[in-house]
Amino acid sequence: MASHGFWFLGAENASGNGSQSPSTPLLNVGEAEKAAQAPVKAEDGSTAESCGCNKPCNCPKAAVCFSDLYSTDLLPALDGDAKTMNFLQEVVDIMLAYIVESFDRSTKVIDFHYPNELLQRNNWELSDEPETLDDILISCRATLKYAIKTAHPRYFNQLSTGLDMVGLAADWLTSTANTNMFTYEVAPVFVLLEYVTLKKMREIIGWQEGRGDGIFSPGGAISNMYAMLLARYKMFPEVKEKGMSSAPRLVAFTSEHSHFSIKKGAAALGIGTESVICIKADERGKMIPSDLERRIIEAKQKGYVPFFVSATAGTTVYGAFDPLMAIADICKKHDIWMHVDGAWGGSLLMSRKHRWKLNGVERANSMTWNPHKMMAVPLQCSALLVREEGLMQSCNQMQACYLFQQDKQYDLSYDTGDKALQCGRHVDIFKLWLMWRAKGTIGFEAQIDKCLELSEYLYNKIKDREGYEMVFDGKPQHTNVCFWYLPPGVRYLEDKVEKMKRLHKVAPVIKARMMEYGTTMVSYQPQGDKVNFFRMVISNPAATFEDIDFLIEEIERLGQDL
Repeated sequence: MASHGFWFLGAENASGNGSQSPSTPLLNVGEAEKAAQAPVKAEDGSTAESCGCNKPCNCPKAAVCFSDLYSTDLLPALDGDAKTMNFLQEVVDIMLAYIVESFDRSTKVIDFHYPNELLQRNNWELSDEPETLDDILISCRATLKYAIKTAHPRYFNQLSTGLDMVGLAADWLTSTANTNMFTYEVAPVFVLLEYVTLKKMREIIGWQEGRGDGIFSPGGAISNMYAMLLARYKMFPEVKEKGMSSAPRLVAFTSEHSHFSIKKGAAALGIGTESVICIKADERGKMIPSDLERRIIEAKQKGYVPFFVSATAGTTVYGAFDPLMAIADICKKHDIWMHVDGAWGGSLLMSRKHRWKLNGVERANSMTWNPHKMMAVPLQCSALLVREEGLMQSCNQMQACYLFQQDKQYDLSYDTGDKALQCGRHVDIFKLWLMWRAKGTIGFEAQIDKCLELSEYLYNKIKDREGYEMVFDGKPQHTNVCFWYLPPGVRYLEDKVEKMKRLHKVAPVIKARMMEYGTTMVSYQPQGDKVNFFRMVISNPAATFEDIDFLIEEIERLGQDL
């Protein structure tokens, strides 16, 4: 059943106390909604309902009753244009209400239910018979009702947070275009925008005139695997046709604090997880270069062939930046491909204040950079940048004649699909490109600097505060702030073994309570021999100093009885 429209509802609630988000029926779920919004019958038997306009009009929305309509009544159905417009307007109203609510601090970050409970609250099963568009709209509302509000200023749970309005608009447009990135002929503008943007990113890395190659992939894990694939091909191109049996025992190196995707990529490529040698990190989580060189020499002495080193710019837990210059020296000395996993920290290249943390990245052979993290581009948006032009094409091309015909009328270098592992590839570029146009490089810089300023604020607030203990000494390099909260019941225990045993349970309990109350979300984990601690990360442009203060107070409130 059609609602009065988002903007009309917003005005209707403007006279309220302002402490709650607009109280609309848009997010209600269940059959009661249908009864509450039953259409009013006009004298001629049609359904009459306000379209939400502020002046007299002849909007077709007044005649729409979604309980009598099905998807087959929408375009491309004959005379389906008005019904389609009304249906999509309803969906937009639902989304707009959710967006506004997501930024309202008085609303919950999460309406948590256990899986079995959520399964029972709604009928999520698929049926043989079609449901009405009214039922479809109810499903849309139900989905958002139980979704995590990742745009909420107090959502700190993951590295990807926030919701940019220009990026969202670009995502909507991308879905409307509904095309594939494999050839210029089906995605001319998007292919050109990817070319322009990747070149700009390579320039920012520091590669001369932005030369090289790159591609947008389905996340940092795939970008990292691309890098490993290219490194292997560069050293042993015959593996492409003859398989791993044609190569000697290959070994890769990465920090013990690196992302799990390095090992996962090795497993997927047939190299094996045992062939990934983890290098020791110092107390701040940075790779120790001397240990890297020692392990490379050891591997050579065993007859193995070192082919790939993955340095990390912004580790997942500590936010550490490996010493790229020293690692580059070692890779050059031993003729090994150097990759920089900058999925989390790569965006600091946009900041004149913080880009020094990636000094040496220009010497890498490849780099992963995820704009969907610190740049707050809507998920997903991950780029692999490669210094050597043409290598991706020769490594991955299969020259399928039904896609990549060689006698097309345009420059075939813009048919990028053959250098990708995928055939079908989603358009991830437009949201980044449009946001970049809207903000400029300086806008991204300000956004990133603000997040790092907030993390420093949190660190300064808790480093000497009673009940808090930092996981490592010193100001964090990234927005990761790692700490223990010691409740009164744990704080003064003298038995260290018992203290650690009980402290290990504190973060999970507080996190569970956060989710039950729905007030905020922050992640936790153990690391090595360290018991569970909170890992606060800030990438949400909507977060403020007041939200940091709230988080501290909420942790104390939820943990005071532990």
